[in-house]
Amino acid sequence: MVSETEIEVRYAETDQMGVVYHANYLIWFEIGRTKLVEDLGLRYVDMEDDGYFCPVLDVHAQYKRPLKYGENALVKTRVIEYNGVKVVYGYEIVDEHGALCVAGTSSHVVVSKETFQPVAMRKVLPNWHTAYERVVRSTMHE
Repeated sequence: MVSETEIEVRYAETDQMGVVYHANYLIWFEIGRTKLVEDLGLRYVDMEDDGYFCPVLDVHAQYKRPLKYGENALVKTRVIEYNGVKVVYGYEIVDEHGALCVAGTSSHVVVSKETFQPVAMRKVLPNWHTAYERVVRSTMHE
């Protein structure tokens, strides 16, 4: 399953060279990740209401070609790894012609709001666990 989110490059997202400032791609990763979660029928706000957060452990980005103000981008997001505690998302940001501009990953764990200690999604968020297991299984059969 790949979730797709369109982004129109805004002037405020560009740097002095007229291209998207590199850190803005991380925001676009988050927009894509949130859309993927919603496409799975889940919401981060519900996770937080249940007493959990999902912080970033690490993020990687490879910049292939620039995007500029006035162009449109497509953020393609998928789950590439899930082990019951940690989830790794994969991202591809392509331009309106389909050329790859940025590729990356981010790793996350679910933690208790009270202790900030990692928790097993299977135990505390079974609907999230089931959705991620289903996505990972379907990916392995492609």
